[in-house]
Amino acid sequence: MSDSKPRVHGLGGVFFKADDPAALSQWYADHLGIPMEGWGGAVLPWNRVDTGERACTVWSPFSADTRYFEPSTKPFMLNFRVDDLDATLAALRAEGCNVLDRGEDSEQGRFGYVVDPEGHLIELWQPRSEASAFSSSSTEA
Repeated sequence: MSDSKPRVHGLGGVFFKADDPAALSQWYADHLGIPMEGWGGAVLPWNRVDTGERACTVWSPFSADTRYFEPSTKPFMLNFRVDDLDATLAALRAEGCNVLDRGEDSEQGRFGYVVDPEGHLIELWQPRSEASAFSSSSTEA
């Protein structure tokens, strides 16, 4: 990597398959005090070390039969926050990484996807703004 700025500046989310996502979310709320949103996951705020700006990490169980993690067959997906999605994806392609022809654009921001050498789906997220990143909505279908 020849950039002077890091491509990834934080963990945007942890998404994993669960047999009963609602019951599991309730367990985390009841026993660990994680404040759950209406869609069944949590938005956990923090501040960026490099800029001091407010940021967040999303924690969300998905149903065990979700197809959202495809083409990966792994039981989890990581989401990393980036400042420049297009530049990050272009650099990964140039380095020979398995960048998918899949993307999303939503009120939470823009998303791109790469598969690591062991088959884990990695979602790259360029937040539209921190205000929208804290909204109570989900990418789960």
